[in-house]
Amino acid sequence: MDQLLGTTTPGSTEQGPAPQGWAGHGLLGADGLLHRTIAERSSRLRDIRRHLHRHPELSHEEHGTTDYVVDQLQALGLSPQRMPRTGAICDIPGSDPGLKPVALRADMDALGIPELSTVSFRSTVDGVSHACGHDVHMSAVLGAAHALVRVAEEGALRRGVRLVFQPSEEKHPCGALELIGEGVVDDVDSILALHCDPGVDVGHVGLKSGPITSATDPVKIQVRGAGGHTSRPHLTQDLVYALGSIATQLPAALSRRMDPRSGVNLTWGSIHAGSAFNAIPSSGTLEGTLRCLDHDAWDRAEDLLEDVLADLVRPWGVEARVTHDRGVPPVSNSPHSVEVLSAAVTSVLGRQNLDPTAQSLGGEDFAWYLEKVPGALARLGTRTPGGRTYDLHMGDLMIDERAIGIGAEVLATACVLRDPYPT
Repeated sequence: MDQLLGTTTPGSTEQGPAPQGWAGHGLLGADGLLHRTIAERSSRLRDIRRHLHRHPELSHEEHGTTDYVVDQLQALGLSPQRMPRTGAICDIPGSDPGLKPVALRADMDALGIPELSTVSFRSTVDGVSHACGHDVHMSAVLGAAHALVRVAEEGALRRGVRLVFQPSEEKHPCGALELIGEGVVDDVDSILALHCDPGVDVGHVGLKSGPITSATDPVKIQVRGAGGHTSRPHLTQDLVYALGSIATQLPAALSRRMDPRSGVNLTWGSIHAGSAFNAIPSSGTLEGTLRCLDHDAWDRAEDLLEDVLADLVRPWGVEARVTHDRGVPPVSNSPHSVEVLSAAVTSVLGRQNLDPTAQSLGGEDFAWYLEKVPGALARLGTRTPGGRTYDLHMGDLMIDERAIGIGAEVLATACVLRDPYPT
């Protein structure tokens, strides 16, 4: 048995009591069909997650993952539809055809980060791992599907549910835009999703109306000039000096030219120029990310970035060109969808385990769906209480697997609560 997080085996049926305050009583009357279904299949959901964890695939390469998800859905008697490259959608019909379906989204891709854990189900793909928890997201949505199919069989699912398994959340261009282009949300009422939060205890879910993430854009600046010997910088354009000025002054200038409440943040990830200590190079690059908490600031940022850059490089006589790709806008949760998810969390976990959460500077392409339809993203606690706090996008990320069933039940409950039968 794999000992994760030191004290428990997350996701196993032998791991001990549920998180404190987890009511787990489900809906649909005293029988608690949702809760019972997910509880009965907890080991199966754990195994699904571990299979996905063993076999991570990078963005736009999720062919095996797509095959596996499709097989799981077909085993439930559903008819999933493959997307043109990777990914799939699948409808669970409701009893009222006049109601548009609610969508549940799970992202599928992994990261180019080596796994550092030693568990038996660690990644089998060198240099690739589910270091952002997308294996948990897929498992939770599949768990919700298990429960919702049973609810539908009982005639108690009024509004249909569309399961959206989306490729390439981690890479630009993102998979959300690809699926939107295929019309997957053209006829849906709303869309919901979860994201692992390793800084929150398992059994807790964080929610916030309005913006919950930031806009995130890749930025690349290419600088060119006349290179030469370092003994004669006055006869060249000192490109490395110019790069240093851009690296330090451009973020500072943006912070003074834009409303500080917009949370504009330009951070560099790489700087490259030259290969010899005594030669001034003729070209160099800076690459980083521009993040904005505010949608209006995000709309303004591109033009302002170009203007400020031109002013900064003028004294050095170099040529600078900026490539600013529109990445993702902030995820902005609709109040009604937050109310539905809040009611679901309260039903499953108790109100004491529904946590307020702050807006982060992280980016999420789920934001593009919310440009089309209302919806909400919730933060799913994955830390074992009293255990170590891990971080996303790190090769040692560990998840308390009890989060899978909790996430599944919260999503399924939200779908039923969206349009319950009158009592």
